[in-house]
Order: sequence, then structure tokens, then C-alpha cells
Amino acid sequence: MKKHYANIEVILKWSNATPIRKRGGIGYVCCYCSEECADPAQLKKHTIYQHKGTSIYKASFASRRELKAFYVKLDITSLRCDICGHNVNTLEDIIDHLKTTHNIFMHTDIIHQWIPFKFESETLRCYICSSEFSRFKMLLEHMHKHFRNFICDICESGYVNLKQLMTHLTCHTTGSFQCDYCSKTFNTLKKKKSHEKSVHTHPNEMRNKCGFCAETFKSFHQKENHLKEVHGISSEVRCQACNKTFAKPKSYGIHVRRDHLMERRHACNECDMKFFSNYDLKFHKMTHSKIKKFQCGICSKFYVRKTTLREHMRIHADDRRYKCEHCGRAFVQKCSWRGHMLTKHGERV
Repeated sequence: MKKHYANIEVILKWSNATPIRKRGGIGYVCCYCSEECADPAQLKKHTIYQHKGTSIYKASFASRRELKAFYVKLDITSLRCDICGHNVNTLEDIIDHLKTTHNIFMHTDIIHQWIPFKFESETLRCYICSSEFSRFKMLLEHMHKHFRNFICDICESGYVNLKQLMTHLTCHTTGSFQCDYCSKTFNTLKKKKSHEKSVHTHPNEMRNKCGFCAETFKSFHQKENHLKEVHGISSEVRCQACNKTFAKPKSYGIHVRRDHLMERRHACNECDMKFFSNYDLKFHKMTHSKIKKFQCGICSKFYVRKTTLREHMRIHADDRRYKCEHCGRAFVQKCSWRGHMLTKHGERV
């Protein structure tokens, strides 16, 4: 632990890297005091001007006395040496620079337990693989994939410290785990602890607390509405790839994974097609079914899906809801409208 503290102390003393305690209700929280900044750049400025030279033993991460639980979240945006002003890219680069250029001693016989972040755009992005995230918590969980100090023997997931790995291992332990507060049982310890936290020890009212005025809400949605209406803070997210906007970060995350990262985890066992969600897979599997139980009352045609019959009925009603904004042509089916936009106007919609 002394070696880890010594290395962190050198990094914080001789560079502009700054530690982050956590992402709070309003923004990013200072490691040395209760200051909370909506913008990471504001927190970096606050930390450098207010706490530069402060003993690292006064930082929040110093409370982790065991090495298995120790790690530090560091903002390395525009990382540079404070001695000579030399710009570097990574923590490994600053270590090498301080050792070779300025003869500053650092311990090299340990595996560093830190997770660095770069806040170089409005979107939360992994600076290593450029993956985008709607919440800091999701980015933090992702970064463990790049700092694989401890690896799960079962699924090969990597974690920055031993405690994170031990917490992960509980998801592989199955059995019967009864809640310490009620009679409910769960098949994994992780589900049991999650239930106890959300229902018994940390009720939803306390989990959905406004960081500005401390008012509590029964649901996350109510809290989001309160932040927008009372404090003028909106959780609306705009996708930088296609400019679509989303009311919730969760919806934006699904959009990125489905439409831009092309995540397809659910495979059909009857053909080679893969789908983003299990719902999409179930919907697709109906195409392999020969049972057509939905019949049109006008032309007597049968369909596998009720939704397909509903779309078919628009033909009889002459419901042309899909209209071309360029030439005014209208279409009954969305696929016909998309085909028209691509072939006649060169737009992929």
C-alpha cells in the first residue's frame, strides 16, 4: 500500500492529473472536500487551485486501507508534466517522463490500481476504444475491461482490484439465498443483496434524491422531471453520430448499442440471423412458424403475426401515413416509403 500511495503522490504532485471521488447528484465530487461540479473541467480547476500539494492521506481514496479494495479514479484530460510543461498521453507516459527526464523515483514492481478518464468532448467516451456512454457509472464499469489486473476464471471478465473481482464472483454462485428482512428467496447472492438494498436498507425514496435541494422521489422518472422543471437541468441526450435526441440516458444507450455499435447477442437457432434483444428474436422466430392464425376479415388472407395483419388492414383503409416530404407521395407501408426515399431521393431513413 505504501508503494501505491507513493506513486499516486508523485503523479498528483508533478502533473495536472486530478482524482475524482465519484459522480454525485449534481456532478463530479472532489476527493478532498464536499465540492461538487457539474463539469469535470470545473472539478479539475477546483482541485488544482484549492488542493494542490494537499496530503494524499486526506483524499477519500486513502480510506481504503486494504490493497484489495484500493483504486483511484484519475482525470488525465490534457495530461502534462508540471515541472517542464511537457504534454503526455497516458499515465504510463508521465511515469516514464518523470523517471527519465527528471530522475524522480517511482515504484515499478507493482501493478497500478487506477482508472484514468479523459473528458475531451460533451459525450462520455472511453479514451482507449472510443466507446460512448450516457452515464459515468456505465463508463466506469466499462473501464475495468481495459485495466484487467484481476481476471475471473469462469467468464474472463477483468477488474482493477481484487474486491471488484470478488463482488463479480457472486453472480456465478447459484443456490437459494433468503432475504435477511423478509421471506423472499433468490437464486444468486447478487440478486438478494440488490433486493435488500432497494427494498429494505435503501428505499427508493432515498435512492432518488435531488442533489440540489435534497427532495426525494419514489421513482427516478419523477426525480428527472423535478430536475428539469425546478432546476432547469434536462437529462435529454443528443447522439453525436446521427443527431437524434433521447429523453433518457438509458434510451440513448440502447440506441447506440443497437444502431451504431450493431450489438447482436441473440441468435436464431433456425437460421443465421442475430438480433439486439430477446424480444426481436422472438418476433423473428414467428417467421419460421407455419401457423397463420390471424385472418383478414375483408380478403380472408392469413398472417403469422397480429401486427402484420394490422399493417395489412391499412391497405383496405387506404391509410397512407408515411409521406415523402420532398414530392408529397404517401405510402401505406413504412418499407415502401423507405424504398422510395432511397431510390428517388437518395436518402437512407
